[in-house]
Amino acid sequence: MKYIWSFLLVIILMATSCNNKVIKEATTHDYTNALIDESSPYLLQHAHNPVNWYPWGEEALKKAVDEQKLLIISVGYAACHWCHVMEHESFEDSTVAKIMNDHFVSIKVDREERPDVDDVYMTAAQMLNGSGGWPLNAIALANGKPVFAGTYYPKDKWLNILNSIVELSKNDPKKLNDAAEQITQGINESNIITVNKNPLNFNTDDLSIVVSNGLKNYDKVLGGRNQAPKFPMPNAYEFLMKHYWLTGSKSSLNISELSLDKMAEGGIYDQLGGGFARYSTDVDWLVPHFEKMLYDNAQLLTSYAHAYQLTQKPLYRKTIEETIEFVKRELMSKDGGFYSSLDADSEGEEGKFYVWKKSEIDSILEEKEAKVFNDYYDVSKRGNWEHNNILNVVKTTDDLIKKHNVTEEQVAKILAISKEKLMRHRDTRIRPGLDDKILTSWNSLMSAGLIDAYNALGDKAYLDLAIKNADFIISNQMQSDGRLLRNYKNGKSSINAFLDDYALTAHAFLKIYEATFDKKWIDQSEKLITYSLDHFFNTETLMFNYTSDLDPDLIAQKAEYNDNVIPASNSSMARVLHKQGTLTYNRDHLKKSEQMLKNMMPQLKNAGYIPFYSNWLQLLIDHINAPYEIAIVGPQSSKLRKEMSSNYIGNSILLGTEKDENLDLLKNKYIDDDITMIYVCQNRACKLPVETVAEALKLAKVN
Repeated sequence: MKYIWSFLLVIILMATSCNNKVIKEATTHDYTNALIDESSPYLLQHAHNPVNWYPWGEEALKKAVDEQKLLIISVGYAACHWCHVMEHESFEDSTVAKIMNDHFVSIKVDREERPDVDDVYMTAAQMLNGSGGWPLNAIALANGKPVFAGTYYPKDKWLNILNSIVELSKNDPKKLNDAAEQITQGINESNIITVNKNPLNFNTDDLSIVVSNGLKNYDKVLGGRNQAPKFPMPNAYEFLMKHYWLTGSKSSLNISELSLDKMAEGGIYDQLGGGFARYSTDVDWLVPHFEKMLYDNAQLLTSYAHAYQLTQKPLYRKTIEETIEFVKRELMSKDGGFYSSLDADSEGEEGKFYVWKKSEIDSILEEKEAKVFNDYYDVSKRGNWEHNNILNVVKTTDDLIKKHNVTEEQVAKILAISKEKLMRHRDTRIRPGLDDKILTSWNSLMSAGLIDAYNALGDKAYLDLAIKNADFIISNQMQSDGRLLRNYKNGKSSINAFLDDYALTAHAFLKIYEATFDKKWIDQSEKLITYSLDHFFNTETLMFNYTSDLDPDLIAQKAEYNDNVIPASNSSMARVLHKQGTLTYNRDHLKKSEQMLKNMMPQLKNAGYIPFYSNWLQLLIDHINAPYEIAIVGPQSSKLRKEMSSNYIGNSILLGTEKDENLDLLKNKYIDDDITMIYVCQNRACKLPVETVAEALKLAKVN
């Protein structure tokens, strides 16, 4: 395989760098291609390129075979800054377009709509380059097998890559065919997992060794990973808080708190409008990649909610409230769905909507307001990023009190008034583009985050939003047999859903059950699980494929095993099976979940980087210390549930009823209309019931 990598490296190195200047978008359209009929905002962005783009599908693939052309598979998403740059530099250029049109069939893919296609060619890019990213640009034979894959390339470099591949296809097609076979083999081999029949045999001490090794990768001063770029990794913070709850490990809690503190005070957080950007380009959390994704903000709600339950920090409450307001204001449709993202760019410039000149702030605020605001948020004449200012918190309230001779109340008032004035001014700017497609899995993450915010803060409006969103999914995305659709846009649902849609939606439904004690959500979750077992479960690996058996085959059958910014669909499904199995006493669900965990144990025992395994590690805690099954039965069950949920219990499942209920865990626990009892159980064995939350919390205490 070595010579294959060598010739591909030569293709890349032949190219020279070029100016990254963005060409302004034309106001008239000289070209229109097949993307014009698509609903994806990302695909529509390319509908008037001179490149003769096609959407992924049978038409394009057949055309490549019939015309004996190579494929270009270009993958991105609407909020992606470098996707826009490459479009302006290359895909709007007639010279580049001619080569692509003459020699290739070019396909544009929205990675958020088709993560299955993205995963195949991203794996190729990672194999060839050691890393990946978006835009992802792959070149493949007509059968879809890749011969080349990489990310962003300037125009000159992209032209050289295209010309080199075209020349090679004419002069030495065998080399291309051999490369395609070997790369495809590598993609398939990257997905192999061994069925592990050994018992778990893993205890708290073993887990603490994994955590100790994993924490070496964290920045002990600024939080997050100890290198740039820094991505929020909410599920990792979730695991570390759960580990603290189990063991009392202060280091686990401290790194979670530090990361959450620094992010909430940093430039990655929109200090005026709320909500988090996708990642920070530096180690300080100062300079974000300004795109805002629903999935980040949804999961961070969960992290901040649990951290608030543990610490009661006002910063966490503020962050939760502002983030939800941001999502409601800018990412929520009138019918209860949540849109996907906001672009990084406006007016062709990254971050232009969010940054400030000091002179601009000074002209909007009163003199005293400006002095306090600028001091607090790191605003200077020179700026902290490219001669502009990214708002981030660099002073404490005490610092402002001493320096500006004001009271704590005056500081709060000045900052609130200043933010309101600047927000009104910012609203007059040209806004970043909105990707208004509604994705089932990301919406389910948001529902779950809203439930966690409701539990932590007690605001019923958050519960109502979560239920409205879940009802939206049931009404628009879920079929009577439990089949889901992934995408919703302009009143139309499309794309057969993937495993993450099922796992994360079932997860959200179970959270809603715990918040309402309405059994219909358990039933809806079971419907999704049953469908997943019928159409996604792989009887050879005893894991789940990412795509349904109803979907057309790709060149590789992929499955998600490693967690990342969003937990892997297999770890999510394993946790859902465990929770549903516990609630309904379904032994088959529990057995399958345990086997999935066993299959991952070789990786978990040597997990060097916690975020890649954090959701699996949370499931592992459920096996080290079985979840507390906290059953609240009686007329005051809803009231006591709300009180109980305001506390952090790292490993628990709440269930309850006002009267009798047919769940096994609730049977024979109802006493009478005047008494509400709380039963704290593990593995279906219950301690003596108690009548107060305080008593129940003592029974569910570990460290």
